[in-house]
Amino acid sequence: MKNILIHPSAVIEPGAKIADDVSVGPFSFIGAEVVLHSGVEIKSHVVITGNTEIGRETVIYPFAVVGEIPQDLKFSGEKTSLKIGKRNRIREHVTINTGTAGGGGLTLVGNDCLFMAGSHIAHDVKIGDKVIIANSGAVAGHCLIEDEVIIGGLSGIHQFVRIGRGAIIGAVTMVTNDVIPFGLVQGPRGNLDGLNLIGLKRKGVERTDITALRAAFQTLAQGEGTFYNRAKKLKEEANNEYVDAITDFILGASDRSFLTPGDF
Repeated sequence: MKNILIHPSAVIEPGAKIADDVSVGPFSFIGAEVVLHSGVEIKSHVVITGNTEIGRETVIYPFAVVGEIPQDLKFSGEKTSLKIGKRNRIREHVTINTGTAGGGGLTLVGNDCLFMAGSHIAHDVKIGDKVIIANSGAVAGHCLIEDEVIIGGLSGIHQFVRIGRGAIIGAVTMVTNDVIPFGLVQGPRGNLDGLNLIGLKRKGVERTDITALRAAFQTLAQGEGTFYNRAKKLKEEANNEYVDAITDFILGASDRSFLTPGDF
């Protein structure tokens, strides 16, 4: 092993697998089943435990607790795991739990995410790439958070909720139902107020695609029939990859209902 920097006060349990170019700061704890890939940086006072794998070049900041058992009263000590991808930033006091047997046994985090101070990722959550969860945001068990979602500070995501790709959740928002891709949700009791137009423009989405998304949103808001039937008809008629992302999401399997346009 090369260029491994472990502070003398850190505790590394026998069995932990530590790759090259890893650093572990003062008073941090690395459990026996932990795997740290190359370039991982663990700052001071971090706890990483359980069957936890941390992808390369991820940085974990002081007082984060990663891989502890779920905060689920049904958990009875079964062997479950947590897998975190590459180049993530896990800031101070973040907590990320392993899965449960009832939820598939795995909590999963993708690549290039930012978890700001005090945020929480519960058991069996699946998080995509380039997700940002701001300070003290909390994601309850079994949720699906797709790529490039932004969750504002002090927001709470109800268990089993799905949030589609590119959606944005405003600060201090409670989200109790599924959010369509590219949706904009805000308010103490989250309402689907529109599309994440600023996010789409920042990503360089073409104007024609944004126009198609706006038209699709209006169809979902004001078209004939139920929300599901509007999405089904839109799927049949639209010829746009961004609109397809929304309709596929709505027509997919879910344990929750949806936040729909005009939910007030």
